[in-house]
Amino acid sequence: NNRMAAAGGEPSAQSCSDELFQSFYTEVKQIEKRDSVLTSKQQIDRLLRPGSSYFNLNPFEVLQIDPDATDEELKKRFRALSILVHPDKNQDDPDRAQQAFEAVDKAYKLLLDGEQKKRAVDVINAGKEYVEHMMKEKRKQLKKDGKPLIVEEDDPEVFKQAVYKQTMKLFAELEIKRKEREAKEMHERKRAREEEIETAERAKREREWQKNFEETRDGRVDSWRNFQAKGKTKKEKKNRSFLKPPKVKMEQRE
Repeated sequence: NNRMAAAGGEPSAQSCSDELFQSFYTEVKQIEKRDSVLTSKQQIDRLLRPGSSYFNLNPFEVLQIDPDATDEELKKRFRALSILVHPDKNQDDPDRAQQAFEAVDKAYKLLLDGEQKKRAVDVINAGKEYVEHMMKEKRKQLKKDGKPLIVEEDDPEVFKQAVYKQTMKLFAELEIKRKEREAKEMHERKRAREEEIETAERAKREREWQKNFEETRDGRVDSWRNFQAKGKTKKEKKNRSFLKPPKVKMEQRE
């Protein structure tokens, strides 16, 4: 790269990225090989380290296995790691061991699902492609400024960390969106349920009112008839008293 930059030429972005990515995964495999022999306590600490709720969103990170691993390799890795962190093997710290075991089990089951595994691989590839795109943009700016076409991500370790960080960021963003979507759906279900209950209560009140109305109808009719009858009787009595001839007073003689 240095020789090409000095000569004023630009290295092929694709060839550089492929070389870097291969170097990246070579290092990852070396790290996985090293970490695969961690003790039970060290594996539990790794799986429950600060920020693990986001680190463990990447199932390949949890199982320390390459995205290109076969199903058989995946199964072997799961068995080895699950035995290391199983609560029965860590009776001095069963609660944390259980949490670690659940993280391993969840990652394994996720990768057994072809669709979810593909989604996880897509996130990892998207992280890699983003870093490669940023490297390309940096080189364009360097060329425009007349500077050597060397970026910090040319260092395999820096490239690896950049991909790792971007991948973790993408997994985190997807998880946040999932939780927001889940919360929204839960809120909508709760609101729909409350409306359903209110509608049922309103219908119940209307039925009870109608039932009471019908049950008391005869009583109301009888009361109205009695009221009318009493009113008629009073009116007749009043009329009769009005039609009586006035009493004539006898004249008193002196």
